[in-house]
Amino acid sequence: MITIIHQRDKCIGCNYCVELAPQRWIMSKKDGKAVLIGAKEKNKFWVVKVHDEEEESNRKAASACPVKIIAVK
Repeated sequence: MITIIHQRDKCIGCNYCVELAPQRWIMSKKDGKAVLIGAKEKNKFWVVKVHDEEEESNRKAASACPVKIIAVK
């Protein structure tokens, strides 16, 4: 299992995470920011645990994020 952490309030809506890991990310129609599918909020960070097969695509999404607000652990 891996953990994905997203600091959503700093998202600029660039859409890279959705392009690189569409199974885990969508764009909100309300505010234009990325939504980490299945995540729960903990102190302004959105966190979800997922299976290892999602690691590569989400690491690519984290690397591509221009504001560096995605972490994969």
